[in-house]
Amino acid sequence: MPWSEGPLIHEGAEGLVHLGQWFDEEAVMKVRRPRGYRDPSLDRALTKTRILSELRILRQMHHIGMNTPLILDADIDTGTIIMTRIPGLPLFEHLRSSIMSESSTKDVLRSVGANIRRLHLNGASHGDLTTHNIMWDEKEGVGLIDFGLGRLSPEIEALGQDIQVLNECLSASHPDHPYALEEVLTGYADQQDSGEPSASEVIERFNQIRGRVRYHG
Repeated sequence: MPWSEGPLIHEGAEGLVHLGQWFDEEAVMKVRRPRGYRDPSLDRALTKTRILSELRILRQMHHIGMNTPLILDADIDTGTIIMTRIPGLPLFEHLRSSIMSESSTKDVLRSVGANIRRLHLNGASHGDLTTHNIMWDEKEGVGLIDFGLGRLSPEIEALGQDIQVLNECLSASHPDHPYALEEVLTGYADQQDSGEPSASEVIERFNQIRGRVRYHG
């Protein structure tokens, strides 16, 4: 068998992620878990839909040269994807450490914003943009992983929601970096593009979402 399973490296709401080997290449296997509270037929249908969406997003982003996992193998019926491992560590760990200077941290956060804009410009939203799903490597830069809740051809609401999810994560998990959101938005807006919706429109929608959350919170 070409897959040799190693340790469990992540256990999330959507599934399990194992490190391992695909032939002689380091890789990860993501397996979606059945949701016991759902009707089995509905659960299988939702799993299939989300797996197909994740595969399409990963193929599209890899095609344009974004630093996202490359699909090595997939099984729609079992909800399994084997893909390359993105180098580096989650941004969560970098922001929790004291290794990077404030100046370097701001540079990374602006790069995060630029990569989110590039994702959006190429017709996808992420759906779960936390600092656990953003990778950073000195050589390879920013990488994005785990598109299990992503959408292709999303409406502007989904794009604004991407930024709101990251905003909530930064506020809750990284209060020692109060400038973080501002740097992300600077990187997002600094992209010289004529895409639709524009960066300013997405940021405006994010601010509307943030305002609704505060009002209802």
